[in-house]
Amino acid sequence: MRWEFHDDAPIHVQVTERIERLIVSGTIQPGQKLPSVRSFALEAGVNPNTMQRALTELERGGLIYSQRTAGHFVTGDQQIISTVREELAAKIIRQYLRGMTELGCSPEEAESLLHRQLNAEGGSEHVNSEL
Repeated sequence: MRWEFHDDAPIHVQVTERIERLIVSGTIQPGQKLPSVRSFALEAGVNPNTMQRALTELERGGLIYSQRTAGHFVTGDQQIISTVREELAAKIIRQYLRGMTELGCSPEEAESLLHRQLNAEGGSEHVNSEL
């Protein structure tokens, strides 16, 4: 299945973030070998050069590492994974708060609306099923 991309960020950045989410959510496990660049690019529907650029960025950040003849693997360092998860969560929270501010909501109103929505949707079980 091809990945969906939007026009507000470069494709390689979106690919990088998508792989980060797959790792921090546990869909791709620590120590797990990633698909080859070509097959991963085919799965995502991107050019292999774009995929390589994303993997290079992930490697630079320590989330993955490469072994010369074996390919790319997810780090086993839980601290790195936790840090990336927190960074992604903070980005999502900033986007939410920016959107709520654009609607004229105060931080208190944004928090109240978030709690109401979570309760209406069945709490964290629903949120987790949306990952």
